[in-house]
Amino acid sequence: MTGAGMMDCKKALAEADGDFDKAVEVLRKQGQKLSAKRADREATEGVVLALVNDDRNRGVIIKLSSETDFVAKNEDFVNLAQQFAEIALENFPATKEELLALPYNNITIGDKITEQVGVIGEKIEMAAYERLQSDMVAPYIHMGNKAGVLIGLSKADDSFFEPGRAVAMQVAAMRPVAVDENGVDASIVEKEIEIGKEQARNEGKPEAMLEKIALGKLKKFYKESTLLNQQFVRDNKMSVAEYLRTFDPDLTVTAFKHVELG
Repeated sequence: MTGAGMMDCKKALAEADGDFDKAVEVLRKQGQKLSAKRADREATEGVVLALVNDDRNRGVIIKLSSETDFVAKNEDFVNLAQQFAEIALENFPATKEELLALPYNNITIGDKITEQVGVIGEKIEMAAYERLQSDMVAPYIHMGNKAGVLIGLSKADDSFFEPGRAVAMQVAAMRPVAVDENGVDASIVEKEIEIGKEQARNEGKPEAMLEKIALGKLKKFYKESTLLNQQFVRDNKMSVAEYLRTFDPDLTVTAFKHVELG
């Protein structure tokens, strides 16, 4: 029931005088103690899963992290992450905290994670949770559950699902910072302009020209770092925006979510 080893279960039952529920509580407390001890450990391995509902208009990504790749590849660990992702998709909580508070069997997801710390002996945590709702949502999980992506599309049609997945793969490969230039955070724009000015200054360009040169470099940044403006990896003769328009002139990306290990 808990996934704990035979001897651990035997010891817990002995400590609880044979009371089954108390024995489960003993194991959970062991997990809490171990969790506190390992709080400062790095949990950079794990599983990232992206799921969408049957209507393909909602999706979630969860990252259940562990300390070692050995645990991350364990079938029980992957199955547990899958169950958590399915609960998240069904309930569609707004935050990670709300997800951890959702019921899992007779306890919460948060309690189950704590319990598993005691069972596995590693720091385990729900390191990330994202959700996305749009006319159509397409998912992509990178090889070995190393990254998950959700793409929101502006229109829904069965024929758009695979193109959506192709764009989701683009996100995993090219790591854009925003959908387009309008979505780039102002602080990033400011930083890129300053970098552009500094580069031009170091190249000996006149001070009066620095702003214009920096704005030119910013356009290049938008082309390389925003999804719709990026060259499409499967056909670099077109941008991602142009690729989507080959399916429908009004088809575009409304939003994306990208979670990866590390």
